[in-house]
Amino acid sequence: MRRALERAALGPGTGPNPQVGCVILSSTGDVIAEGWHRGQGTAHAEVDALSKLSAEQSRGATAVVTLEPCNHQGRTGPCSVALRDAGIARVFFGVSDPNPAAQGGAAALAASGILVEGGVLAAEVSEFLRPWLLAMRRGRPHVTLKWAASLDGRAAASDGTSQWITGEAARAHVHTQRAAADAVLVGTGTVLADDPSLTARDADGALLPAQPIPVVVGHRAVPETAQVRSHPKQLIVADTRDLEGVLRQLFDRGIRRAFVEGGPTLASAFIAAGLVDEYLIYFAPVLLGGNRTAVGEIGVGTLAGAAKLHIEGLERLGGDLLIRARPAEQDEG
Repeated sequence: MRRALERAALGPGTGPNPQVGCVILSSTGDVIAEGWHRGQGTAHAEVDALSKLSAEQSRGATAVVTLEPCNHQGRTGPCSVALRDAGIARVFFGVSDPNPAAQGGAAALAASGILVEGGVLAAEVSEFLRPWLLAMRRGRPHVTLKWAASLDGRAAASDGTSQWITGEAARAHVHTQRAAADAVLVGTGTVLADDPSLTARDADGALLPAQPIPVVVGHRAVPETAQVRSHPKQLIVADTRDLEGVLRQLFDRGIRRAFVEGGPTLASAFIAAGLVDEYLIYFAPVLLGGNRTAVGEIGVGTLAGAAKLHIEGLERLGGDLLIRARPAEQDEG
């Protein structure tokens, strides 16, 4: 299963489909084929692996798959049928498919007389697929909220200047996170104040191969001259403050990972609405004082009501510090 996870990681992390890997073993336990999903419209991992085998080789073999084989006709056929028709005798998978349109593969395989067992390395597979699994279960994209701040929690100096609080290494890391997302969201206030391009770029300023869809949320108009209008992906303007509605619409467009940037107002609104699944907080070793805090009102009136987080990791980025955290209740649930 860990080898299947390694194969899964070779596929794209963006788009509506999960990263899935498959390893096929002979009757003697030798690896005879491997496959992974290369993105929307391409062969699923099981079919990719089977395509490398003859009918004789696949008959009686064992398939190890990170995600329950699908059981529906989409752009490609059901993997449960492909495994059955190939004569696979045993199927082991990591986690069940939460997609109502695709689930049921395990039951269909078992009904065909194939030995099926799920839950293999379930914790590891669930962590690997966490953004996609959360998105499918909630019907909205997985949301990563990012901000950069001084050590005393300020996103800007008293005069409003905020570029750049963090150093080059931290800013480069932000660009890799943008590239790993389907969409990057900011509020209209950030567009008007900072005129960001919202592109993912390398250290020389060149565009990275993967670009997130830019999304601007809020009622104020986006100027025709705004840099975001020149983004290589089509700009989405959400003239609303209904964040849940925005996320549902993005999900319907096939967006599964949303990266939220863009100032204290939008950040505070996402936190208050309980819509953040992961925090990336970049701290610079400076003190600014004043009232321009990175997060504003989030509906917490007492310490007992604090939004509790679980720290997942700490990383030095040049002279800055990155804290990666997630809501504590997600770990408890």
